[in-house]
Amino acid sequence: MPLADPPFVLAPLLLALLLDAAFGDPALLYRVLPHPAALLGRAVAALDRGFNRPAFAEAARRLLGIFAIAVLAGTAFLVGFWLHRLLWTLPYGWGAEALLMSVFLAQRSLSLHVRAVAEALERDGLAGGRAAVRHIVGRDPESLDEAGVSRAALESLAENFSDGVTAPLFWGLLLGLPGMIAYKAINTADSMIGHRTERHRAFGWAAARLDDLANLLPARLAGLAIVGAAGSRAGDAFRAMRRDAAKHRSPNAGWQEAAMAGALGIALAGPRRYDGVVVEDRWMGEGGRIEANASDIRRGLALYRRACALQIAVVALIALAAAAL
Repeated sequence: MPLADPPFVLAPLLLALLLDAAFGDPALLYRVLPHPAALLGRAVAALDRGFNRPAFAEAARRLLGIFAIAVLAGTAFLVGFWLHRLLWTLPYGWGAEALLMSVFLAQRSLSLHVRAVAEALERDGLAGGRAAVRHIVGRDPESLDEAGVSRAALESLAENFSDGVTAPLFWGLLLGLPGMIAYKAINTADSMIGHRTERHRAFGWAAARLDDLANLLPARLAGLAIVGAAGSRAGDAFRAMRRDAAKHRSPNAGWQEAAMAGALGIALAGPRRYDGVVVEDRWMGEGGRIEANASDIRRGLALYRRACALQIAVVALIALAAAAL
């Protein structure tokens, strides 16, 4: 039977979604064992050290970057394939696979990280909000006022809804556990070496482009999920997404950010400061109010939870349809 046939994927994937939504990452387990994302990060760092050497010409470093991401993603897929095969030889192995799949989803952990920003703003004011948002965004927190901190949290929530939830779910539906692990390897590589710095401009080119490709459909599906969860503001969310998504400097992140901006009536993105340099990005949800606060973060979290629930419902319907065939 093919790897991604419904009996192999849908039951554990649906259970994984429910486990992750309810419990998130089992912190006690990762005090004893390394998190799979940490293992992937070590692999990326080892490839970077071994192949990305300043003495090599730029063309050679680009070729070596292509080779490195191919090795990383291919190895991750094979590890997932053999884990899948092994687990399904064991009694209730599909439940163990569901637990492993849940590790590559971030519904609850993303919600907790963003909620921490709202709580810090409410409890400790701007200083607390800046300290909390530092953990989820790459821009300069000290340059942000309360509205900037709130918008940054909402932008992170929207973008990571695709990267941390919709994309691994999408690849899990298509290719099962191997697809989820391979996607996480690609996404981890992009976050570590996919930047246009002097060191990684050539070597990280392939990782960045492959991550863009891997997120092409999931980002648009994430945007549609936000639209579907927006209730009476679904029309506003859809119009903002259709109008503004292409304005984003990322080929993918604009879909979710614009949909969330329209759903909340808030303008997101816009000019931002990274490492002391102002990046003149376009506004998502142009025309929405720029001022935002902790209550808007909480509204965004409620929208996010509904979008996650909508995706779970879609997987459940697909599973029921597959079982009926």
